[in-house]
Amino acid sequence: MSSSAIPHRHSALPDPAHIRDRLPFLRRRGLMVRGIRAFLEAQGHMEVETPYAVPVPGEEVHLYPFRTERETPQGEQETLFLHTSPEFAMKRIVAATGLPVFQFARVWRNGEQSALHAPEFTMLEWYHPAAGLAALMDETEALIKAVLPPRLEHTGPERDRTLELHTPFERLTMEEAFRRHAGVDLLPTEGDAKALAQAAGCTLRADETWEDLFFRLLLERVEPAIGRTRPTFLTHWPASQAALARRDSADPRVALRFELYAAGMELANAFEELTDAEEQRRRFLADRAARKALYPTRAEWPLDETLLEALPHMPPCSGIALGFDRLVMLACGTRRIQDVLWLSR
Repeated sequence: MSSSAIPHRHSALPDPAHIRDRLPFLRRRGLMVRGIRAFLEAQGHMEVETPYAVPVPGEEVHLYPFRTERETPQGEQETLFLHTSPEFAMKRIVAATGLPVFQFARVWRNGEQSALHAPEFTMLEWYHPAAGLAALMDETEALIKAVLPPRLEHTGPERDRTLELHTPFERLTMEEAFRRHAGVDLLPTEGDAKALAQAAGCTLRADETWEDLFFRLLLERVEPAIGRTRPTFLTHWPASQAALARRDSADPRVALRFELYAAGMELANAFEELTDAEEQRRRFLADRAARKALYPTRAEWPLDETLLEALPHMPPCSGIALGFDRLVMLACGTRRIQDVLWLSR
């Protein structure tokens, strides 16, 4: 089509001055993409691309996917969703090849919008066969140190602080974090909301479950106290929060999962991956039941049988999803995700 054939639109355009004002942040973003790609390729990871519009967007209970329709050449309609993570597709690649892989993926999460959240953002996700959770923490720490300066200034809950990146990152189990910052012996209370409320010295809210209270205490007491002067890996989550992670054979009460916190932000979520298809199926069905009870009007989709068939062929592996935009925010010293996006809509 010639340019003269393109219909003229009178829709509002982004303010050019606003984009120019953000160019230092956006240039930094480009440098970090190149630095991360070079780091992971040097570690032997292969970059991959997976479809964005998929029949199964994910299974996390509280994530709300964007829905779309595909029309076939025969005029048939197929419901698809914009994925909330490339995890399922990337695991199929690992199962088929046994290779370490990574991807800068655009992902979509409907209903999310805040200083730290955008409905469309970039996820850096990678999978490392033969790596346990500790090895993945080593690799993640090395990557962040490779693309960020040794010290970063940031705003803390009380005052400006310095994030020290040249020292070893803190590694803290969830059990120790709750004991230290919430005064709670967490694991013996799992599943018993009243016991957790009593241990924490707080009032249980109406209809509040153990999981609800766990996340309230995590948000109010633990997260504000960690990752302020050096990044913190929060590891070994309660087994009920395993998601797609294996349970720890040394202590089945916990799952081999970590999240990474820095400067008041959650940066990443990682698992030592579950490869037991029947156990994964049970977890998916439980998640579906919980989602149906909480959000009965939301769309449903089929189980990802292709993933479940692939899981037994997947080698022992750890994987991580890192919010790339938040890492750029950290590098640039901004608290607004919109500052590091070329266009927010």
